[in-house]
Amino acid sequence: MKKGGVVVENGFTYEEETHLTVLKTSLFFAGDGFTVYDCKGELVFRVDSYGQDAHDHAELVLMDAYGHCLLTIRRKRPSLHQRWEGFRGERTHGEKPIFSVRRSSMIGRSTVTVEVYGDPGDEYRIKGSFGQRCCMFYDAANQSVAEIRRKVDASVHVVLGKDVFSLSLKPGFDGAFAMGLVLVLDQINADDDNVDDVSTDVDPLNEDSNMLS
Repeated sequence: MKKGGVVVENGFTYEEETHLTVLKTSLFFAGDGFTVYDCKGELVFRVDSYGQDAHDHAELVLMDAYGHCLLTIRRKRPSLHQRWEGFRGERTHGEKPIFSVRRSSMIGRSTVTVEVYGDPGDEYRIKGSFGQRCCMFYDAANQSVAEIRRKVDASVHVVLGKDVFSLSLKPGFDGAFAMGLVLVLDQINADDDNVDDVSTDVDPLNEDSNMLS
């Protein structure tokens, strides 16, 4: 797949840099649900509540504004590392995933890597702290393609809580794919409340942090 190419759905790629607002729909349990809005306040994606023990559930479903299933995220078990797989639409038995996400931990660092199937060598890395809502998404050429940031209320210059954050997309990068990765990051964060950093080897505030501002 070429840089910025479509993974899930062509209808959610944009010709210009795009900023989406992501809202967690429950304050009680990590991963209960999400709604995602564009800059006009129109609903783009939603993930309905999947229960109190969300991080123990096997599958999550990303839908568009009309409730059509775009992507199914499935936790792969057993697995040496935390691993998730993404399936286009509603996953059926025997269907092959279109990408996988793994968290690999080594001494002093933890990294999330995304492998897209069907195009050898196509890989993304996510660096930063999802727990702090500060992450950068990089392609195989180490170019930033998306960013997660805390949302700021410009009218009063106040940083909003972690339940509301921005997902910024570079032109041509699939928003549905990016949101699927957000779901995985949320689950990983819920699995390990004591580890906020998705990757500790790079501080996204000091590397390419203004590319999606």
